Amino acid sequence: MVLVELFGTEQGFDLSCNFFIIIPMETTNKVKSSKQSIKKSSPPVPLPVERAIRKIGNDVSLARRRRHISQESLAERTGASISTIRRLENGDMRVPIHFLARVLHVFGEIDALANLLDTAQDEIGLTLMDEQLPQRIRKPTSKLKTKGAL
Repeated sequence: MVLVELFGTEQGFDLSCNFFIIIPMETTNKVKSSKQSIKKSSPPVPLPVERAIRKIGNDVSLARRRRHISQESLAERTGASISTIRRLENGDMRVPIHFLARVLHVFGEIDALANLLDTAQDEIGLTLMDEQLPQRIRKPTSKLKTKGAL
């Protein structure tokens, strides 16, 4: 706890009177930078994820240079800032995915993103779904002869 001493200076207060306010430490420790709170609250990034994002960044950089497009021009075409394009090419995980989608659109490769996890080609998902299929299907029993309201 933190003890804060206040002096009465408003009308009706005697200047010789002191007031004390007790503030819990949790309140005083909440002033932190946003980077500190992000690092503590988000789980660690798995190494394969980090490598894949770095590879995507390198691939974007290579594709841009092969097409003779400057970072400035790509930024203008995608509606991003130059620093966002640089961060994307450096594999920064904080770059929103819509910027990657815009870059792929400029490159004419947006279908690669659209088909990234095509459910028709998802081998694991299809195998798991096939395992849950019933062994046999029985005819439904006819309940038309029952009497009642329905």
